[in-house]
Amino acid sequence: MNDPAVLIIPGLRDHVADHWQTHLQGRLARARTVPPLTHDRLSLAARLGAIAEAAASLEGPILICAHSAGVLMAVHWALTASERVAGALLACPPDLETPMPAGYPTMAELEAGGW
Repeated sequence: MNDPAVLIIPGLRDHVADHWQTHLQGRLARARTVPPLTHDRLSLAARLGAIAEAAASLEGPILICAHSAGVLMAVHWALTASERVAGALLACPPDLETPMPAGYPTMAELEAGGW
């Protein structure tokens, strides 16, 4: 079996230059971060599509590295692509029973997006 490639799935903040996920991708030869969406940002279906597209660019088995809401996205996506998932690091899953801080979507907005 080939060594797995790493698929980094960020949370709702998407790309942050000085974030551990960005630093991790820079250190790994076979890593890809799911790029931020430019439209339908709160659509779970759009985010799963972006994950599938990023995963398709990687060969062989995949090790998922997901953060925050990316954990939820990773689990949804892995249900449809489990044969490719060699493992997962799921860091800081969100607490959906507590309102998110200012600047993040409300539960009603997430529900409208299919979450």
